[in-house]
Amino acid sequence: MSRNTIFRSWRRNALAAAAVLSFGAGTAVDAQEVIELTAIDGYLPKSMWVKEFIDFYIPEIDRRLAEKGNYKIKWNQAWGGQIVKPKGVLEGLQRGLGDIGVVTTVFHPDKVPLQAVAYMTPFVTTNPDLVARTIDDLAEKYPAMKQAFLDYNQVYLTNLVVRDSYQLFSKTPVEKLSDLKGLKVNGAGPNLRYLEGVGSAGVGGSLVTYYNNLKTGVVDAAIIWPAAAVTFKIAEVAPYMLEANIGTVNSKAITVNADRWNDLPDEVRGVFASAAIAYRDHVSEVAMQRASKSLEAFTAQGGTIVKMSPEARDEWAKGIPPIAKEWAAGLDKKGLPGNEILST
Repeated sequence: MSRNTIFRSWRRNALAAAAVLSFGAGTAVDAQEVIELTAIDGYLPKSMWVKEFIDFYIPEIDRRLAEKGNYKIKWNQAWGGQIVKPKGVLEGLQRGLGDIGVVTTVFHPDKVPLQAVAYMTPFVTTNPDLVARTIDDLAEKYPAMKQAFLDYNQVYLTNLVVRDSYQLFSKTPVEKLSDLKGLKVNGAGPNLRYLEGVGSAGVGGSLVTYYNNLKTGVVDAAIIWPAAAVTFKIAEVAPYMLEANIGTVNSKAITVNADRWNDLPDEVRGVFASAAIAYRDHVSEVAMQRASKSLEAFTAQGGTIVKMSPEARDEWAKGIPPIAKEWAAGLDKKGLPGNEILST
C-alpha cells in the first residue's frame, strides 16, 4: 500500500471520527432543555434574602441541574418593583406575573394565617434556624399550611427567617417600659399587637417606608431587626435601639406559580425543592452571622443601644394580650388547626 493511500485512509477515518464526535456533542447540547423562569420580589437586591436568592439559591439550582445535564434555567430576575411591589408578590405569583418568588407572609395574615404562629408567640427565641426548621416541620405535619398557598395558585417550597430578633428603634431614647406610652410605632402586621399592652399606637408599614415615616414624623419608632436597620440606614432618623429581644419570626415563603410548577419536569421540581431547603438554612446562617455585626454597624452609623432589663422585658411580655390563644381560637372556628399548631 502506497504512502498516499495510507494517508487518504487515515484522513477518511479521522474525518469520520470527528463527525461522530461532532454529532454526539450536538446531540448532547440539543438534549439539554432550556426553561425560562421569572423570579420576583418587590424588595431591592440589597435586601438580604433577595441578595442570597441571587447569590446562593439561583446558582445552587443551576449547579444541581448542571450535574445531570438535562435541563438549564434561563432566568429573568425582576426585583425592587419591576413587576410587583413588596406586598404584591402573593397576588403576582397567583396571576402568573412571575414563576417563583419571595412572598412576605406577614403582609397576608388573612390569606396564609398559619404562617403567623411565630408572630403570635413573641419573646420565645432569637434563633433563626430553629424557627425556620420548626415552621417547615409544621407545614409537613399540617397540610393546611401548604393548602393556604395552593388556594392562591402557588406551591409552597419553604419559609425563610431573615433576622435574629425584632428590636425597637426610636427617635428618642426608650430606657424603660413607660417610655413607650404614647409613641406611634411602625410595624408589619401581627407584630403591632405587641404594643397593645404598653400604650403605644401601632402603624402599619414595611421596610421600604419606615425611613421616610420616621424622618417626616409620621411615627416615632419602628419594630425592625438590626441588620435591616443598618441596611436602610435607620440610625439617621431613629438613632436609639432598645435591645428587647422581642423574638425571631419567619416572615417569608418561597413559592412557585402552581400552573408553572405542574409544567416543570420532575427532575427540575426536585432540584427546586431540595435547593430551597439549602437556601432556607443558608439564610438562617447569614441572619445569625449578621446579628452581632449589625449591632456594631448600627453604633458605627451613630446609633445608641440601650439594653432592656430582664424585669422590664418580662413585664412587657406579660402585658401583651393573649394573642396566641385568640389567634388559635379564631382559626379553629374556620376549621383550621390553630390550637393543634400552637400546641405543637
